[in-house]
Amino acid sequence: MKIKVCGMRETENIRQLVELGPDYIGFIFYPKSKRFVGEEIAPEAVELVPTFIQKVGVFVDEPFESLLEQFRNNKLEMVQLHGNELPEYCARMKQLGIPVIKVFSVGNDFDFTTTEPYTGNCDFFLFDTKGDLPGGTGRKFNWQLLDTYAGDTPFFLSGGIGPADAEMIGNLRHPKLYGVDVNSGFEIEPALKNIEALKRFIATIRENNTGSNKSYLDYL
Repeated sequence: MKIKVCGMRETENIRQLVELGPDYIGFIFYPKSKRFVGEEIAPEAVELVPTFIQKVGVFVDEPFESLLEQFRNNKLEMVQLHGNELPEYCARMKQLGIPVIKVFSVGNDFDFTTTEPYTGNCDFFLFDTKGDLPGGTGRKFNWQLLDTYAGDTPFFLSGGIGPADAEMIGNLRHPKLYGVDVNSGFEIEPALKNIEALKRFIATIRENNTGSNKSYLDYL
């Protein structure tokens, strides 16, 4: 199971996180976010991230050309689209060779068939908890709803994930569950992560993901 840590900004915190070896690090380019990285990631922070960790830029309804400029200037390797971007927008990104994560906000009445027009236009989906505004809510949605997702696109699970969820997440079983995305549940303050908590979380997920057949229902 892949691990993405989102909402990073501080250079020293990034250096510490890199030592834990997450698969993806997310940088938020949405000015209204408390974790807004600015127009550019600090160059010294960019250089800290090795090639085996993918740098993901998180955008919300960003004009296409503006996103491309920020993608190139910050040496990003993937984009995460957290707004109302259409399938055609995602397809244009893919045509340029840019991997795309498309976010869907999941509430109790969410219909997973709404993801179908994006199939083939995105590399991954990310299922987050529905809130009033774009971005994280710090709350979980009902993970049992994932049983109704029968699409072909692999997905990240997000929304309210914290240190206490490591064992349960590490044992989730869905054929298209690709990884988890964590953010505020591991913060000391916005954009500053608790490295020790992340270290324990990552170790537990990777250990549990090696062979257990437990499911989410076993923890209810």
